[in-house]
Amino acid sequence: MPQMNRDQRNAAWQAANQWRARAAQTQPTGLAGSLKLLFTWLAFGALMIVGVVLGLFFLLIGWAMMPFLRHKMKKRMDQMRAQQAQDIGGGYSHEPTSANNRPGHQDVLEGSYEVKDER
Repeated sequence: MPQMNRDQRNAAWQAANQWRARAAQTQPTGLAGSLKLLFTWLAFGALMIVGVVLGLFFLLIGWAMMPFLRHKMKKRMDQMRAQQAQDIGGGYSHEPTSANNRPGHQDVLEGSYEVKDER
């Protein structure tokens, strides 16, 4: 078996060499190719600038909205606390009702449950 060098054994190395050869063949030649390359880079640069400006714009919008969002969340939390306090304070009564007269039925803060016999 003939000795194979490292370049022939490594498929990734071969693919990289083929890509390099194709890139060398497609390099711009003449004035038209240079102008095409220049306009490509200008378009790429313009798109990068537009992307950065849009990113900064949305970042600033997000920062500007944070106090309003914080106020809204604070109001919602206060409302939930008030609802929970009302549920705890006014939701439980010690007076038996017709539904609570059955044996094995108990009221708890989270809701009602029945204890079933294990027969």
